[in-house]
Amino acid sequence: MQAPHHSPDASPTSAPKLTWAQTLKVYLEPASLRMLSLGFSAGLPLLLVFGTLSFWLREAGIDRTTIGFLSWVGLAYGFKWVWSPLVDRMPIPWLTRTLGRRRSWLLASQAVIMLALVSMAMTDPQQSLAPVVWCAIAVAFGSATQDIALDAFRIESADTEHQAALAATYQTGYRLAMIWSGAGALWIAARAEIPSAVAGVAAPYQHGPWQIAYLVMAVSMLPGVLTVLFSQEPFQRAIAPSKNIGEWLRGALVEPFADFIGRYRWQAALILGLIATYRISDVVMGIMANPFYVDMGFSKDEVAAVTKVYGVAMTLVGAFVGGILSLRMGVMRVLMLGAILSAASNLLFAWLSTRGHDVTALVWVVSADNLAGGIASSAFIAYLSSLTNVQYSATQYALFSSMMLLLPKFVAGFSGKYVDAFGYADFFTSTALLGVPVLILVALASRSKTR
Repeated sequence: MQAPHHSPDASPTSAPKLTWAQTLKVYLEPASLRMLSLGFSAGLPLLLVFGTLSFWLREAGIDRTTIGFLSWVGLAYGFKWVWSPLVDRMPIPWLTRTLGRRRSWLLASQAVIMLALVSMAMTDPQQSLAPVVWCAIAVAFGSATQDIALDAFRIESADTEHQAALAATYQTGYRLAMIWSGAGALWIAARAEIPSAVAGVAAPYQHGPWQIAYLVMAVSMLPGVLTVLFSQEPFQRAIAPSKNIGEWLRGALVEPFADFIGRYRWQAALILGLIATYRISDVVMGIMANPFYVDMGFSKDEVAAVTKVYGVAMTLVGAFVGGILSLRMGVMRVLMLGAILSAASNLLFAWLSTRGHDVTALVWVVSADNLAGGIASSAFIAYLSSLTNVQYSATQYALFSSMMLLLPKFVAGFSGKYVDAFGYADFFTSTALLGVPVLILVALASRSKTR
């Protein structure tokens, strides 16, 4: 997909208006189809080091405290802005000369993800947990690096008019991958289990089914690899060399922060506090969701169908509703609504913990929780976008989106320890209470913005 060439005397008004059929054809163009495949490659690793992995570990008998601390693997996504300038500028020996800057980093990161997933598959956490942890760290690091390179690849692959279409197909591929790495992995593991010899008795933990599931997930990265190999390197912008490391760090990190503080002054602390805590209820609760399902006796098939397929669909519905409401009511009002709904939906999990193995109740609770999360995410992304300066949009947005994960992920590490001490009902209630300070920060930020 190349940027169109215009003659010097062509005027913007002389361009013919596209029909709906011509407009929709953009999703069938090669660049859009590439983004569908690469979006799948980007979305696949996420659940394999979070939700799916926590289900596997709990089934293997790993205690909840350890599972909670292992969620700190996700901090790699929160700190990816630290090495993003290296991905943007540093060549990989031989590979960059052969493939180009963007494709070389994409292929290298995909190779790390595949090798780490294969290594995870070959290790039984019940026998030795440390290798699984190191492999999960490698998957998260490779995935975060792939995100950095892929964002640049997408932006440089087409002109401004086509960016929305590329983003849409990228998100579609990403969500499909999350269904596959969540519901798909659980479904594969369930199908590969050897049934118990005693009727009505659940089969003991088996490593083989999980090994098969994670090997299939590693192979599922191949479409993204092939897409990189058969794609063209996008147009490369010239990078002015920095005179020294100090100048490089100032342009990459210091100036975007200084611009933000200079524009918002004392309100910057309030805004950063809101960014750092807005998703804390969801993130802290989410780490214990899969261990909770295991402990409540829900099967892999039930969790796959309800939370990984139906739940993702409800999240998309929530995002659509949040976007519509933001246009009608304003972003700050929907930001407050999303914060209230996200905290309140955690109370439903406290209620669910008293129901035992109740699939109908699970459907209703997951529906409400994912709908609330979709509304909150939609408004929050719009809010973050409104804070950025166009001159530093990529860097500032990366910093904001990373900052929103750091504190929640750190606190989430202690979630398993809390559940072991006080139980699931108290834990879910406490995560709802974590949302109360967020409501105060949203109200203060809304008032300061109005002024």
